Amino acid sequence: MTAPATHLTPVALERAQRHLVAKAIAEFSHERLITPEPLADGGWRLAVPSGDAEYRFDAVRTALAHWIIDEDSIHRFVDGRTAPLDAQALILELQPLLGLSDELLPLYLEEIASTLAGAMFKIAQGGPTADALADADFQTIEGAMTEGHPGFVANNGRIGFGVADHAAFAPEAGRPFRLVWVAARRSASHLALGAGLDEETLLAGELNPAERERFASRLADVGEDPADFHLLPVHPWQWENRVAITFAPDLARRDLVLIGESDDEYRAQQSVRTMFNVSHPQRHYVKTALAVQNMGFLRGLSPAYMRVTPAINDWVADLVAGDATLRESGFRVLRERASIGYTGDAYHRTPEPSAHRKMLAALWRESPMPLITGSQQLATMASLLHRDHDGASMATSLIRASGRSAAEWVRAYLRVYLRPIVHCLLAHDLAFMPHGENLILILENHVPTGVFMKDIGEEIALLAERDVPEDIRRTVSPVDDQEKALAIFTDVFDGVLRHLAGILHIDGTLPETEFWRIVAETVDEHAAEHPGLDSLVDLRADSFAHSCLNRLQLRNTLRMVDLADQSASLMYAGTLVNPIGRARIPQLAPVGS
Repeated sequence: MTAPATHLTPVALERAQRHLVAKAIAEFSHERLITPEPLADGGWRLAVPSGDAEYRFDAVRTALAHWIIDEDSIHRFVDGRTAPLDAQALILELQPLLGLSDELLPLYLEEIASTLAGAMFKIAQGGPTADALADADFQTIEGAMTEGHPGFVANNGRIGFGVADHAAFAPEAGRPFRLVWVAARRSASHLALGAGLDEETLLAGELNPAERERFASRLADVGEDPADFHLLPVHPWQWENRVAITFAPDLARRDLVLIGESDDEYRAQQSVRTMFNVSHPQRHYVKTALAVQNMGFLRGLSPAYMRVTPAINDWVADLVAGDATLRESGFRVLRERASIGYTGDAYHRTPEPSAHRKMLAALWRESPMPLITGSQQLATMASLLHRDHDGASMATSLIRASGRSAAEWVRAYLRVYLRPIVHCLLAHDLAFMPHGENLILILENHVPTGVFMKDIGEEIALLAERDVPEDIRRTVSPVDDQEKALAIFTDVFDGVLRHLAGILHIDGTLPETEFWRIVAETVDEHAAEHPGLDSLVDLRADSFAHSCLNRLQLRNTLRMVDLADQSASLMYAGTLVNPIGRARIPQLAPVGS
């Protein structure tokens, strides 16, 4: 049956276009790809290189070259006449300035179209108000997010998903589905287990006895011994579109065997390829390979990376648990406890690696649900940058619901987010990828009291030479102190706090000057409490290198960075003034002085 795509309407398109055009102008201006000029009336004008079109709008500029554009104020003029807003047309008009090649232009335009399609779906869905979300459960909040990554313009590509796939598997659809399970011959696959976990315990915790019996019977029915196989969860889309076709020879020779669906139902999280068990929330998340192109990457999982994922997670978890500052900050990690990858295919025998080697792998990550008390609420940290369909922000709603002053609330938040991230870098040379989707806030009475960090195995880095076990070696990536500081400046200040400060400022909840003063206070308090740290990273420097995300995607929307050498992939656009630099905020008095 043909999916009707009823969400694709002129009214929804106009709203989606207006939002995405505003975001594109704001973020491309932030990355200095374009330069709007001020007008005498206080507004702004952006002319395109051809001279045929221009945009006029009102905007507030805040710290870190952040542009907050009034979406309702944007007007587009073509040959002097008013014209509809069109994000794809904007990309075409700005192409000479964006560094986007003719070869990759159509694919980037497709990601823009897909981002618009996702936005229209969310507009048609409606969704809870910000005030309702402040009291909502974990998965309601997870599925209500509308923005995607706050910095990337083409941030919701999901190229490969059809209309029916989006309705079935997108997190905003909120529909539960069952995983597909295949058996992978042990000689052609690898299962890695975290400390204290064995295969039997893992499977007994994830599958009921009837499921395991059914799976074993399926193998016996085709003449195979269940003892010769690992069990591997697969996303239903991946089975239908890739595994059954791309791995047809492997299935035919019984190195892979389809054994059935899970009894448990799962819901996609914001990362799309990670699923939360809604039937048994205490069971693990399952993260699977998903050959969908999104935001500069094909969302596969590497069996080679999976081999040491549990070991890396155990090492990081032990470090975090053993650090008194991190414990006191309420900072915890969700361990990836087991991983599996299939390598018996022809693609693993080619001279050069390819995305085809990342089609069949999965991991099991701890659920936060058994780790909290009844008085605690969970929310993706991305929710702090969320606005509902009427423009109300969840951050402001949480602050109001807490009964605390905005300054007190922000201080509590930074204590559980910024302080431990700073401490990990300065005390352990350990950097995470701490954007909103990678952290889960623990809230009590609407106030942050802790966080869970996730996505450990693929995304942590040790930024100085360290004596670590061999399984951890791949995470060691030494850089100089200035680049090491970018783990805070780029990923936290520019990637998260820039947006949150702007939201609270525009809402009238907390002036941005006060926000950044509290950030400086948090950094200084940590320094005063840890005088013995010998790190040369200076988080109060007056400026830092402006590392840009959209420039990476525009350079190569198929492969944004080389994951094996991310430092060499970075692109810069001069420097940014540090909003907590000493020239702006003098050194604060030490704690207790």
